[in-house]
Amino acid sequence: MAPELRKGTRDRHERLLALVRSGKTNVHDLSGQLGISASTVRRDLARLDKTGVLTRTYGGATTGGSFRERDLSERLDVEREAKAAIGARAAELVPEGGTIFLDAGSTCAQLARHLPGRGGLTVLTRGLDAALQLAGDADLEVIMIGGRVARKSHGLVGPLTDYALNRCMPDVAFLAVDALDPRDGVGEPTLAEAQVKETAARRARRVVVLADATKLVRGSVPAWAPLPEGWTLITNADDDGVLQRYRSAGVEVISTGVSTVTD
Repeated sequence: MAPELRKGTRDRHERLLALVRSGKTNVHDLSGQLGISASTVRRDLARLDKTGVLTRTYGGATTGGSFRERDLSERLDVEREAKAAIGARAAELVPEGGTIFLDAGSTCAQLARHLPGRGGLTVLTRGLDAALQLAGDADLEVIMIGGRVARKSHGLVGPLTDYALNRCMPDVAFLAVDALDPRDGVGEPTLAEAQVKETAARRARRVVVLADATKLVRGSVPAWAPLPEGWTLITNADDDGVLQRYRSAGVEVISTGVSTVTD
């Protein structure tokens, strides 16, 4: 299980990202700017590369490269404790009865763990793993949205997915993200993934985005889906400067307040 990051480590990562974006990409330059060892810089760059917010290069890093989408199996071990806390908090927003849309992805899989036994609830999902996880529960009505299977996310995309979602109106759409911006919305690896998020958000009465702190960085994610006004963000991020950008854009921010453990 991957450990959660201390606030000091997250703050250092944010300063490191800012330097890389400003054009400082060499390990030794970054080390001097931050006042830390080159080995610490390399370790931080490796961790940030794993989360997809930058790309390691020989001797440094860049944020200008192409986005690398991770396999779902890899995502499950990233920020696991934070995602569990976000999923538990999101479960508090699931209505009694009614209908929800449950996105694909590792954070939504954590929310799915809290759904069994909720009588009268209908779960629309595009996630193969979520559907299998919930299919055996006699109290739930589980509806699999059709479409083409995206290999890395195990989520369904394409015209059939869009067709089905346009005929539904869930009470709440719970969305996962690869990146998030308070004004541009949800960042995704492909236009097909972005399209399904946009359709689900447009059709739902309420939109709740589940995003751990590493997702609140634009990085080089290529495709974006706008979100309707008044959407809600559930995150473990606790940097008020970061969260204020969302509040200022009219986003309801719910922080899990997960304490961090170790570097």
